[in-house]
Amino acid sequence: MSDKKMTSSRRHHLKSLMLQIAASWLEQEKKDLVVAKQNYMAEKCPAPSLGGDHNTLMDTCKKLHALIDKIDEERYDMEAKVAKTEKEIDDLKIKVIDLAGVKKPALKKVRMSADAMLKALLGSKHTVNLDLRANLKQVKKEVKEEPAEAVGDWRKNIEDKADRKKMFETS
Repeated sequence: MSDKKMTSSRRHHLKSLMLQIAASWLEQEKKDLVVAKQNYMAEKCPAPSLGGDHNTLMDTCKKLHALIDKIDEERYDMEAKVAKTEKEIDDLKIKVIDLAGVKKPALKKVRMSADAMLKALLGSKHTVNLDLRANLKQVKKEVKEEPAEAVGDWRKNIEDKADRKKMFETS
C-alpha cells in the first residue's frame, strides 16, 4: 500500500458518508425498538374484550388482576437483583480502594489508665500495677514566714501613690 496522504476533500466526503450510514442505522434501530415494544405489549397485555354480560367482565377483571400480580412479582425480583448487584459493586469499589492504598483513619483519643493499657496489651494473666506515685520522693514543704510589716506595706504604697496623685492634680 502506498504511503500517500488522503486529501481533505476525500476525507470530508468519507466522513459525511459514514455519518449518513450511522444516521440511517439509528433510525432503523428506533423503528425496531418501537416494533419490539408493540409486540411485547401485545403478547403480555392483550386487549380485553369488554362486550358481554357481568360474568365475562368479572372474569376479565380477575385476569387483569392476575397479570398485575405477575408483573409486580417480576418487578420485585428485578429490584432485588438490582439491589444485590449494587451491593456487589459497592463491595468491589471498597476492595479496589483497599488495594490502591490503605488510608489511615483519624484516631480518636481514648482515656485509659496505664493498668488498663497493660491489661489490653499483655492480657489478663500479666497484670502489673503501676503505682507511679509510690516511686516519687517525699518532699517537705518549707513554710516561709513573712514579717508582719508586709501587711502594712501595701497600705503605705497606697498612701505614697495618693501623694503623687495630688502632685499631678495641683499642677
